[in-house]
Parts: sequence; C-alpha cells; structure tokens
Amino acid sequence: MKRKIETQLLAWKNKTANRMPLLINGARQVGKTYILRQFGAEQFKNVVYINLETNLTVASYFNDNISPERLLRYLEASSGERIIAGETLIIFDEIQSCERALTSLKYFCEEAPEFHIAAAGSLLGVAINRQRYSFPVGKVETITLYPLDFEEYLWARGKDLLCEEIRSAYEQMAPLPDALHQEALELYREYLVIGGMPACINAFLQSNSFLDVSLVQSGILDNYIADMAKYASNSDSVKIRACYNSIPAQLAKDNKKFQYKVVQKGGSSALFGTSIEWLNLAGVVLECHRIDHAVEPIAVHADLSAFKLYMGDVGLLTMKSGISQQTVLSGEGNTFMGAVTENYVAQQLATKGYPLYYWESVNTAELDFVLQKENQIIGIEVKKGEHVRSRSLSVFAKAYSPAYSIRFSTKHFGETDGLKSIPLYAAFCI
Repeated sequence: MKRKIETQLLAWKNKTANRMPLLINGARQVGKTYILRQFGAEQFKNVVYINLETNLTVASYFNDNISPERLLRYLEASSGERIIAGETLIIFDEIQSCERALTSLKYFCEEAPEFHIAAAGSLLGVAINRQRYSFPVGKVETITLYPLDFEEYLWARGKDLLCEEIRSAYEQMAPLPDALHQEALELYREYLVIGGMPACINAFLQSNSFLDVSLVQSGILDNYIADMAKYASNSDSVKIRACYNSIPAQLAKDNKKFQYKVVQKGGSSALFGTSIEWLNLAGVVLECHRIDHAVEPIAVHADLSAFKLYMGDVGLLTMKSGISQQTVLSGEGNTFMGAVTENYVAQQLATKGYPLYYWESVNTAELDFVLQKENQIIGIEVKKGEHVRSRSLSVFAKAYSPAYSIRFSTKHFGETDGLKSIPLYAAFCI
C-alpha cells in the first residue's frame, strides 16, 4: 500500500548531514513494520531486520557494551548479512521490548551516523513512561504513523484519479460532477466501516466482503486488550479496558465531553486519569481538548480537565459500537452516525498533524474542532448529512472573526461569506 510516510522516509535516507536514527511510533498494527521493510527493499541493497520482542538472543546482546562497532559486528554475524554504510538498512522492530536497544540509538547517532538505523515501537510511549527508559532525547528523528487516511484508502482502492479530482475541486471550491461526488460519498461510507488499519483494508481488497473486515477488527481489538494486560498491572488494565469500552457511549451523548461517571458510577479523574494517559500513550485513542478562547496560540487556552476521546480508527469505532454496516453504508439518518462522522474527521486531522481542540462558549454554543494554521484560526463544524443548520458556527465566527470557517457535510464544495462547504470525503485536503 502506498503511504504518505514514504516521502518522509526518503528524505531521511537522503540526508547527507545530521541524519539521526529514525524512530517510527504508533499504535499496534498501523503498518510500521510493513512500511519499513518495504522501504528497505526498495531503497537499499539489503536489510537487516531484528524483532527484539521475539528474537531474545539478539535482544540479550544489548545487555552488555552497546558501542555501535561491537553491535554492528554482532548483527552481521547473527543475520548473515554484510552491513555497509549507505547500502544497508538496519531495522530494530518492537524496540520498546529492549531498553538498552533504545539507548543504543544515542550512540549510533553520535558515533556512527553514516549507518541507516530505523526502529519501530508499538506502545513505545507506555513503555517509556512506565519503565524509566533512557530515551535518547535529541538523538533520534521521530515520526508517528497513523492508520491510512481516506486519501491513502482511495489509493489502495485504485482511485488515484478521483483523489486528484477531489484536490482540484478543493483548491477551486468548485463542485465535483455529481457522478464523482456520489462515487466519493460511497467510498467514504465504505471507509467508515473498514477504517484505515492495513490488515482490514487488505481483507476487504482480497475478499470484497465486509464480514471479513469485522473478523480482522475483532482480532485487532483483542490484541489491544492483550497489550493492556501485558503493559499494565491487573488493576490498571481493568480500568483501562473500562475507559476504552466506554468510548462509544461517551460519543453517543449530546455532550461528548468525556465523563468518568459513564465509565463507572462515582468515577473520577483520580481513579481513571492514568488509564486515559495509558490509552493516549498507546496511540489507540485521540484526545481533543476544550478551549474557551479561540485566539492565537490556541494551545495555551486548552482546558486539560475537559476533553473528548475518539477512537484512533473510525472503523474500529463502527465495529465496537455495534451499529450495523448496512446503516453506515446506506447513509441512513441514524443518530449515532453523528459520532462516527466526528470521529472520522478527528482521525483525518490528527493524521495531518493537527492538535485536536474543540470550542465551547459560556452560553453552551459548541464547535466540533478548532485549528490553528500558522497564525490563522479556523472553526470547523461537522455534519453527518446534508442538514447543516446550526448556530454554533455563526456564534464562533461573530466572536473571533476567523480567517474562514469550514463546514463538513455530504453537500458539494462551495464558499459563501467566509464559510467553506467541504464534502466529508475531502477532509484530507485541509
């Protein structure tokens, strides 16, 4: 599958000065290992791949002297591959399983920058936070990999030309031809069911069956739960699961602010705060903080005690919520579809690197998302269908005079009085 991260990987490979080891972070099963191995096969003469979670023999070698010279000799001997600077890609997979391997990246940066070292870690944030890892701050280049966004999904479906048409229409704020608009909406609804996890997309491409997608999604959720048990104490893992399982119910409320009492009667931040932190560090949720002042810089106006939690992948939300695939695919007016749509937009924005914020006024007006692009403040309203009447966006615009506002819906592209109407399938263009 073609991924946008490939551009960043190539830029890293081609650096002639100040290149540091590369660390790819992200939730389990978003494609970190696949993309590194594919990149190595395409861009290097050979690849030395080590899974530090399963290859305990190699992992134990990091317990002693971790000088690059010694490690490189051993990796050559154990892999049977000649390691040549500029020609070989060394991949340390599941690096969170070996503390000293993570520390060794510092020395590769300082003493052997001519070698290409790439590492991948699932639950890396959890491991570092919980086990006092010596993280090589300032000595690694870090990239976070998310599930495929909708544009990458279209590429996987062989719809490259449709992507080009969508981007062109976005730049001109001109409607797509109706046939293309309807095709894009159908593919968008497919994506709401399948999501962006590579294994789910592969299952659908191979069988053309949504039933197979559900089986893969169930397996991914089972793996997440297994990780909770592995990387947390028994009591903590129970609370983490409870918070994670409550997300569909949290998003189904009119007020989608995360409420601990939904997790458990009498719940509080003191009881469940570390569980939310775990889910964030694991990369399986997206946290969206409330702001009450939408002025630059918006980050300083965030209320860290008030937030929404979205699932890291919209397909997993659809499956976990129990909403029928037929309802999603048909575009029926189910009330929970508003939450699914909002989760989709959150995922597209996070993949683009935008910190997530929502705005709430003292008189209960609420706006789904607020972005800062350079010095511009942009308000975003999300609608699941063509019904777009709402007062919140106008209240926000009157209060802060943003550069422009965005309303996502199933309507065509258009722009009137500083309000851009953008179809939901074009969220990747923002």
